[in-house]
Amino acid sequence: MTPSAKAKPCPICKKPGSEDHSPFCSARCRDRDLARWFGNGYAVPGRPATPDEIAGENMQQDLD
Repeated sequence: MTPSAKAKPCPICKKPGSEDHSPFCSARCRDRDLARWFGNGYAVPGRPATPDEIAGENMQQDLD
């Protein structure tokens, strides 16, 4: 394990990070983080989309 991996704690459980699962300590924490993304546990800040923007996006996808 490199010194930089030891210096950064796992963002999920705060244990020392693992080089194999960087920046996480294990596959379990890596998978928990992925599940949060899939379950909308994380969000990118920004204003909410208007109904017109959503409708326009759906129409564009239909054309593709």
